[in-house]
Amino acid sequence: MVAFVIWAVCGLFFIGLGIYDICSKKQVPFGIWANAEPEPMKDVTGHNRAVGILWCVYGIVFMLLGLPLMTGQNSPYIIVSILGVAFESIVAMAVYVVVIEKKYR
Repeated sequence: MVAFVIWAVCGLFFIGLGIYDICSKKQVPFGIWANAEPEPMKDVTGHNRAVGILWCVYGIVFMLLGLPLMTGQNSPYIIVSILGVAFESIVAMAVYVVVIEKKYR
């Protein structure tokens, strides 16, 4: 149960980051890559809103993928969480590059 609570707090952090991106009035494009400056965008507000929605969806799916942690300490279902987050991260990167960055660059 403790592992799921820690997992859920991480998911809430992603959702909080998404809400911050959606509500931000800054004219600086937010990105998803670590230590990389995002390219200049035509519509910064729209870009930040799209990235914020991406982070919120990522956080919700992240928390849902943590549900197998509630089955017990030595559960074999933890592999669902591990592989699910890896697949979710790849999908999020692909959505950012193919859809969001292409639309707002």
